[in-house]
Amino acid sequence: MVPAVKDSPDTPPIAAIGRVSALLDAFDGGNRLTLAQIARRTGLPRSSTHRMLDQLVRLQWLLRSGHEYELGTKLIELGHRAVHQNRVYRAAAPFLWDLHRATGMVVHLAILDGADVVYLEKVGGRMGLSIPTQVGSRQPAHCTGVGKAILAYRPLGRLEDLEEAELTRKTNYSITDSAELRVALSEIRTRGVAFDREECAPGFGCVAAPVGPIDEPVAAVSVCGPVDRLPFDNRLAAPVRITALQIWRNLDDAAVGRSGPRQRARQRTVGTNAADHLPTCHKPAR
Repeated sequence: MVPAVKDSPDTPPIAAIGRVSALLDAFDGGNRLTLAQIARRTGLPRSSTHRMLDQLVRLQWLLRSGHEYELGTKLIELGHRAVHQNRVYRAAAPFLWDLHRATGMVVHLAILDGADVVYLEKVGGRMGLSIPTQVGSRQPAHCTGVGKAILAYRPLGRLEDLEEAELTRKTNYSITDSAELRVALSEIRTRGVAFDREECAPGFGCVAAPVGPIDEPVAAVSVCGPVDRLPFDNRLAAPVRITALQIWRNLDDAAVGRSGPRQRARQRTVGTNAADHLPTCHKPAR
């Protein structure tokens, strides 16, 4: 049995879990941190921070090198399990490599979490190394193709919640005005795909499509690459939309299979009528 992370005798278990969560969240930049840096980022007392760090090192949730700490092997294992147990990932996995091979571009699968997107998968070979995304990382949803693809089909109330927060600027092309964002999302609903033209990372763009019901998408899939090599037209929109529809059908069929045969009307999905008739992808010129 894994020993609990110790705190003071008077600390309720939920409070202790909250402290550990805050401590782990401090490692958000990919760099090692010292005790002083962790205490400053979390606002926790230095003595209790040091005590929790020692416990987490023993549990292999953290690694210590000299006076610095970094995320440990146990978290790598848990993160890997979490992704591969995710039902959206399992439904999408058979189709992501096909989309990469058909387009020659980096493929992302992402879900919405609050105002951010979290990447569940990234397929891309050498080109993928130059795009600053990784499995498990976050980006502001309004700055990404996958994020905008999901936001465009979410209920209006969800968008209003997002607009109450400040829209982060990632590049000079990021949308930071709520009115401009609404116009962009309306255009996405009209054409069925979202474009990111250097809004998240300079020099790169994406073409993305939502996965799921038209009023409540569960994820989005995209192809990304150098913006000067991306045709922002049907050459990429078609295969991305078809892949999104394949993922949703696979996910939907798996859900039906788990619950047994039942009478139901298939929910209308983004691209249901159009994607079946879209032309085959042609690999973009290099």
